[in-house]
Amino acid sequence: MNVLRLSIQEIVHRKLSFMLGLLSVMIAVGVLVGSLTMLGGHDLRTEELVAQKEAEVREEMAQLEDDYRVIMKDMGYNVLILHRDQDMDELQRLNYPTHYMPEDWAQQLADQNVETLNHLLPLLQEVVSWPEMKREVLLTGVRGQLAFRNSPKNKRPPIMQPVEQGDIKFGSELASEIGAAVGDTITMRGKKLTVREVFGRRGTQDDYTAWVSLKQAQEWLGRPGQINGILALECLCNVEDLGSIQDHVRKILPDTRVYEFSSLIKARGLARQRAAEAHEKAVAQEMEYRAGLREERRVFASVLVPVAAIGAGAWVMFLMMGNVRERRAEIGILRAIGVSGRRIQSAFLLKALLMGLAGGIVGVVVGLLAGAYLSEVMPGSEAFGKLVDPKLLAAALLGAPVLAAVASWLPARAAARQDPAVILQEE
Repeated sequence: MNVLRLSIQEIVHRKLSFMLGLLSVMIAVGVLVGSLTMLGGHDLRTEELVAQKEAEVREEMAQLEDDYRVIMKDMGYNVLILHRDQDMDELQRLNYPTHYMPEDWAQQLADQNVETLNHLLPLLQEVVSWPEMKREVLLTGVRGQLAFRNSPKNKRPPIMQPVEQGDIKFGSELASEIGAAVGDTITMRGKKLTVREVFGRRGTQDDYTAWVSLKQAQEWLGRPGQINGILALECLCNVEDLGSIQDHVRKILPDTRVYEFSSLIKARGLARQRAAEAHEKAVAQEMEYRAGLREERRVFASVLVPVAAIGAGAWVMFLMMGNVRERRAEIGILRAIGVSGRRIQSAFLLKALLMGLAGGIVGVVVGLLAGAYLSEVMPGSEAFGKLVDPKLLAAALLGAPVLAAVASWLPARAAARQDPAVILQEE
């Protein structure tokens, strides 16, 4: 009699026993595949979460940088580039520089595109008499903000718009004292000028300053082609870099010195540094939490998988032993009509292999879906495709029949070695 036919008849005759054995193999394979899939999915999910966290950090830091830039713009410039011979005590006493530089020095600095400097504004500043108002005033001549060569900085809106020829702008306190408002026409040093803007209160000497075009200031002060300062905004990302701008500027303009309003720069750098540290800490905490969770799952899987495999093997062996006892009469008849013990043993082993193969297939499918679900990976997604390990699937599909066959070896051998005469006499 054909071995395959014997095995199929045995399966049909004992459906419940076969299904229970298939279920046990399915559980063992499902636990193995599900555990490994869950760990792999956990790792993928961790990478996604960390990447998402880092992207959020980059976005927030970019937004923070924009916010700081706006804040610093509102606070004004934080760097003043002066002539090398400028006495700082004299600058503090008079509130304006007393040494002059060629106007094109500012353009040289812009052409070199110093990364840490933005919004370069050359100026000519001095206290002058205002005969029409019978007073002195701090006069500042400015031109437009300089363009950097082939730099995205050129797209940023300037801190201060240029003052056109024939216009004048006032600080809030000065405008209040002389009663000037936007649109008024005033006379300064014999020239009629239109009040184009009155700045809001800043709490600095700017509140008492009058701004005119650089060309107009050079004409009144007798300084054609000259300036006495270059205002700039230092874009500082690291507090440790405070003061390094001096070296950058001196390499381009060796006859200059840099005066930094360090409290403003340091406050900005410290705030950005604290924000970066907070975000890094949040990412590290998330990774630590995910690592701890993965270790817990790994330890649980390392215990559950061997237990499931041993339990499945023992259960298959128990079912096969029961099957052999129940089928003693049929085995005896088959032996009596000439079916060899080896063929009977092969039939039982083939049944076990079919049981293992079917259980392995179902267990692989169930394990993949369960592992993906537990690791929050959607079936059919790109991430799910990464979880399907061909080597793991092949090992599971080969290992399940082997497990069932090994567990069935002793019951099958016992069935094959039974004496038909003894069996039939007992029955």
